Amino acid sequence: MTRFLASCRPLALSLAVLGAVGAAQAAVFQNPSIQMTPQGVEFMCGGSGGEERAFMEMVSPRWAASFQFAANQGKAGERSAVAGVRLRVRDAYNDFQLMDVRADGPFLLARLRPGTYTVEATMDGLTLIQRLNVVQGGSAKALFVWPSNLGQPVQTQAAL
Repeated sequence: MTRFLASCRPLALSLAVLGAVGAAQAAVFQNPSIQMTPQGVEFMCGGSGGEERAFMEMVSPRWAASFQFAANQGKAGERSAVAGVRLRVRDAYNDFQLMDVRADGPFLLARLRPGTYTVEATMDGLTLIQRLNVVQGGSAKALFVWPSNLGQPVQTQAAL
């Protein structure tokens, strides 16, 4: 019996190490949490790291609206993702405000109802405005790009 227990120790140790490594890897990335505005609109922010960015890109077609935030980097076509954007979404016809949130990542996904919206994205005092049309079963996208002298990039290796 003693030999059997002694032979099990390496196996138990190996399983413990594998379990700890698996737990450590799982702890590295967590899906961004889904939040809700006081008006009842679900949204999710994220995309600052590589895995989180890939996750946000993968799930964005399942959300009615997708917003991306970036800053030009001086050279033509080079952009860096930015965070800390204040996003306001209003119904274009009655000016009812549905969202007034801070995007803590370069992506924000929202479950907006079909309709036309006026979207304001503000970073470092500069507000960019776009119209967004959300259709039933579709995924509307808006990209906001600020001049290169604004904002702090949160990720420079991937262009938007």
